[in-house]
This record gives sequence, C-alpha cells and structure tokens, in this order.
Amino acid sequence: MLLDSSPVRHGRAANARSFAALMELYEHNYMRLRQLAPDLRVADEMISVVPGHEDLYLSITERCRYTTMLRMTYQFHEAGCVVFEPDLHLKVYHDARVVEVQQFQSRRRGSLFLTDLIEQKWLMNRFLYKWLGYCRYQGHFFQPMRHLKANNT
Repeated sequence: MLLDSSPVRHGRAANARSFAALMELYEHNYMRLRQLAPDLRVADEMISVVPGHEDLYLSITERCRYTTMLRMTYQFHEAGCVVFEPDLHLKVYHDARVVEVQQFQSRRRGSLFLTDLIEQKWLMNRFLYKWLGYCRYQGHFFQPMRHLKANNT
C-alpha cells in the first residue's frame, strides 16, 4: 500500500515519526529521486516511458542555487480533460541532499491536511518514498522531453 505509514527501516525505535526520522526519510527520498532523475539540470520537462505502464512526468517549476522545485505526476485523459494523479510538488535541497514534499494532491484523498505538522509531513513523504520505489521497480528513468520528441519524429 502506497500510504503505508511504517518507518523506512523496520525495527526502529518507538519514536519512528520523530523529526530525526523525518529527515532520514527526506534523505532516502533524495537517493530514490536521483535514481530516477540523476541530473535535474538536463531539462525543465522530463518523461519516463515504460511499455505497459503509465508515462511518468517531471517538470521543474523553479531553480535556485541550492534548491529545485519540481512536480511529479502521471497524466490521465478523462472526458477531454487532463487529470494529474497523484500530483506531488517537491523541493529538492541539493546542498543537504534531501527531498521534501511541499504539496500532495490526489482525487481519492484530496489535499492532505492534518493538524499535526510532523504527521502530515510523514504521510506525504512516506507516500513519495513508496511511489519512487514503485517507479524504479517498473523501470522508470527520466529523459528530457525534447530528446524523446526528436527521436520520435
């Protein structure tokens, strides 16, 4: 289940949802994202196409010296509209080598909002951790969209 809330490592201390554990989750998400997209400077729009699976899209929304904001999603076409599901907005801290979910949208869950900030961050980032692992399992790897368009013509 993608929203599994168990800690990254099994058998951790009782306070697995502590701030320190959350920072460890951010580090794991950075490593997993780098496996899917090793160089975020290549292009502003990237796509991963794996036969038999949904195309995975990554768009850079902002670049700064030490951070990059990006959006990662699948795109579905329903009733003439494009639907993004799940729709994750991420902040990559290059100097600290961590990734944090800034926003999580899902038709099934809506916006994830809880009163406990650590709990909210834990659930969003745990989802990202599981989803990145699932994407790697499927064989996803991001390529610049301009590169794919040139090869398909």
